Amino acid sequence: MSDIPWSTPTQAAPDAEVYVMASRFETATLTGAVRFFLKAPGIIRQIRKAPGAHGVALRARVLGRTFLTLSAWEDRDALFRFARSEPHRTSSRVAGAYMKESAFTYWTVPARELPLSWADAERRLAEQNTSR
Repeated sequence: MSDIPWSTPTQAAPDAEVYVMASRFETATLTGAVRFFLKAPGIIRQIRKAPGAHGVALRARVLGRTFLTLSAWEDRDALFRFARSEPHRTSSRVAGAYMKESAFTYWTVPARELPLSWADAERRLAEQNTSR
């Protein structure tokens, strides 16, 4: 288990609503998992510098080839600006070659509820996965 714990790049106003994303990635091979894991710290650093980022965490299960991300943003636009920026944009495209599956879910919460819990994120990802 190699986790990067929740960090708060920019504190949101306590009465603000924040936009949340949870993701789950499973790589097809252990080599893919190692590649994903080695890129993760750089992407986390990028999030910590991204405008509108209010929180980020990573749960890495390299041997299980599974990774969870959890992030909070000022709004949907801030998240998508980050997703289209480098190095995330290129890393995402490259990772597609060794990904087995991925899932994403989005919701909003009052900023006072940050940091978010892994239990809530995993529940929402499971619900999203079964609603397909």
